[in-house]
Amino acid sequence: QLQLVESGGGWVQPGGSLRLSCVASGQTLDYYSIAWFRQAPGKEREGITCIDDRDHSTYYTDSVKGRFIISRDNAKNVINLQMNSLKPEDTAVYFCAARAELLFRVCVTEGPRENDMDVWGKGTLVNVSS
Repeated sequence: QLQLVESGGGWVQPGGSLRLSCVASGQTLDYYSIAWFRQAPGKEREGITCIDDRDHSTYYTDSVKGRFIISRDNAKNVINLQMNSLKPEDTAVYFCAARAELLFRVCVTEGPRENDMDVWGKGTLVNVSS
């Protein structure tokens, strides 16, 4: 059974950087699609980035493109989200999510869809403020 645990959240000043990690257990991640979602106060949950099986493709929403980078570390069974040049509007709870179906791809043109994901971490809070 695939399980996901996020870590790395916390407080950071605008312009700073954080790296979030999503550690998987129960399955090897290389052949599964993984996405990061976030939910800011008063807003709907949104998919911000994803990476498909075997790194076939990636996606970044416009608001994070050029600042965030998603990557895999297959040796450690970890997905990382490097966040640079953070802004106050990046404040949110960040969730790691997976589609626990072999080779099911979620990095389509419009980005990952919440309903396509069936395994979720509990979230980690990122607060960007002075």
